[in-house]
Formats: sequence, structure tokens, C-alpha cells
Amino acid sequence: MHTQLADFLKDTPSAQRAEEIIQNCVHCGFCNATCPTYRLLGDELDGPRGRIYQIKQVLEGEQATPATQLHLDRCLTCRACETTCPSGVEYGHLLDIGRELVDLQLPRSGKQKLFRKVIGLLAAPGLARLVFLGGRIVSPLLPRHLKQRVLPRSGQRIPEGSKHKRAMVLLDGCVQPAAAPHINAAAIHVFDQLGIQLIIARQAGCCGSLQHHLGDTDGARKRAMKNVDAWWPLIEQGAEAVVISASGCAPLVKDYGQLLADVPGYADKAAKLASVVIDLAEALAGEDVSKLKIKANQRIAFHSPCTLQHGQKLPGLVESLLTQIGFELTRVPDAHLCCGSAGT
Repeated sequence: MHTQLADFLKDTPSAQRAEEIIQNCVHCGFCNATCPTYRLLGDELDGPRGRIYQIKQVLEGEQATPATQLHLDRCLTCRACETTCPSGVEYGHLLDIGRELVDLQLPRSGKQKLFRKVIGLLAAPGLARLVFLGGRIVSPLLPRHLKQRVLPRSGQRIPEGSKHKRAMVLLDGCVQPAAAPHINAAAIHVFDQLGIQLIIARQAGCCGSLQHHLGDTDGARKRAMKNVDAWWPLIEQGAEAVVISASGCAPLVKDYGQLLADVPGYADKAAKLASVVIDLAEALAGEDVSKLKIKANQRIAFHSPCTLQHGQKLPGLVESLLTQIGFELTRVPDAHLCCGSAGT
């Protein structure tokens, strides 16, 4: 699809990148078939093809409207359209650029800014823990199903595993340590059985996804730079990889090379670091999981998150591991479609 950039955007790297992405789009519409908002609303403007065209219009100098902002906001960023697209259009990157351009033309209302600020604050692990502490305090008043879902099993810090010759870095993150600390604890235990030490760099923190998807690119870069500073010495000391146990974080961390491409002193490190970032499932797929002591005689359903099967392009990997370990998997209807949570 041909795009004629507006004069005031011609020299901006983000607009040039957007133009490259749009040029790959042949407007076939295959993407709409797997877009959850298009399937739900049936509106071309709420599908990937329609959103690409709206971003194209903004890039060519047309004034964005509140309707444009609404249609871009409705996208869940599941990236199922990327998996479906025969032309390899990097829609996720294009949407990030488009949202940023539209927000510059149409500043958010005070209410929206406050809401986004509050959501962004959850990137601080200490604050996330306070939120869940509040949940524990009011737990007697909560319905049973909420009580089970929002309360963490443990509020304590995750201990590092035993020393081994092999080591990998584990992203501790921000919300997950407060909401579900048992996940990283289990990861450390599993890798310990495989003879691999998972190291948590305490000076690292939020991956930056929260800020990035809220349109705060500068905030996301600052988070990424902090993590590069924390992980780079460990990689130099021999850590094999950076393991991500929250699939929602992995697509952005794997994209640190592009996110920090224009930041002096970080571009090369970020690109090299991103090349050794792997999802938890990728790390396990390279090991002999028969060593694991797991009672796997259960029949389970597994719905792969969008960030795993579309964002990281790893469909079927977890299912294969679970089957290999001994679980019996049931069929999940429409497993390629977003569940609708969009990271919440």
C-alpha cells in the first residue's frame, strides 16, 4: 500500500518505519478473520485493515479525530492478524506508532490521563504489593471467586535457586511478583532440577510494557535501559539467556533492540541482549524435561496467550511440552483467538 508522508513527518524515524510497514500491506483483509474486535463489531474500522488505513491517513497529514482514537484504542494488541497476514505486516509496531501520533494530535482528557497514570504506577513492585495487601485486608467482603483470584499465595520475596555451572537470568517483573509469586518460585524449582540456576537481578524491574502500551514510549525506554544495565553484567559473566516467565513481557523485551536503537550507549547492548531473551517455554524446550519430577497423569485444557502464540510466534510449544511431560490435553475451541483480557 503506497503512502505519501506529510512534510512534517518525512524526516522522523518513526514515520519512516510506519511507511515501510504499510508498504507491505496488500489490503487483502485476511487479518479481519482473526481480529476479535472485527468479529465482535463487524466494523471495518475496528479491524486491522481499517486501522492501518486510518494510520495511513494520519501519516499523510489528515487530522485525527476522536473516532480515530477510539478505533485504535479498541485494538487488544493480540497480534493474531500478524500470524494470519500472508505479507508479514508488523501490525503491532505500526499500531504503537499510530497511537503515539494520534495522541499528539488529540491529547487525552484529564480523566483519561489520571487513569493511565494510576495504571502505570503498578509498574512499581512495592505499589503492586500494597494493592494486593489491600485485597487481603478487605478479603472478608469479597465474593469467593474474587478472593481466590486477586490474592497472592505468598507475599515474600522469591529466593534464588541452588548454585549450578549453568545459569540464566530470570525477569522478576512488577505485577507478577505481587499477584502470583508462586510462578517464579516454581520456575526456579523446575530449572534447579535441570541443573540451571535462575538469577534474579534485584536492581531490574518492570519490562516497560505497561508504559509502552499506554503510549508512554519515553517511560518504556527508561525501564528498558534500567534492565539492560542490570542484566548486561550477568550475561558478560556467563549467563546463557534472559528467561521471561510472563509471556506478556517477552514481546517487548525481545524488541529492546528496536526500542533503544536510537539511544547512545544502549543500542548495541540492547540488540545483543534481545537476541538471548527467551520465553520460559523456549528455555524448557531446549532441555531434557524427562528429568523433572512431575505428577502429570491429568487431563487439562491450555489456552495459549496471544503474547505467546502471536506476539512471540510460538504456537504449540507449551502444548508440546505438556504432552511430552505426560499431560493429556483437551481441545480448546478457537484457541487462536484472544480471550479478551488484553493483558489485564
